Amino acid sequence: MLEKLAFTMYPVVDVDRACDFYENTLGLKRGSHGHQDGQYWIEYDLPGGGCFALTNATPSKPSEAAGGTVGFEVDDLEATVADLKKKGVTFRSDIIVTPVCRMAVCVDSEGNALLLHQLKRK
Repeated sequence: MLEKLAFTMYPVVDVDRACDFYENTLGLKRGSHGHQDGQYWIEYDLPGGGCFALTNATPSKPSEAAGGTVGFEVDDLEATVADLKKKGVTFRSDIIVTPVCRMAVCVDSEGNALLLHQLKRK
């Protein structure tokens, strides 16, 4: 039986550039990581739960059109979008409003789509 989602992973091409984006632009803290023969695996444990990983040890190529998108929950969508735009992050959408949430889509340093998500307060 499935118990939980162990991690979500994105492929990267330039490991240093990707780590710089996720650590310095998004502010994630590096967790478990390792490498062998130039193949890297880097994990980021998120404060509210979940694990996000980066790797160049897969033949998959980064793509915002690959079908899967990581959605990061944020506490202030407008402030997060404004901060990331100042840091040069490219956005693919304005803020999208639904009955239960608001979100915006941007692209990481490798070309993968990221969705920034904020649930509406009840």
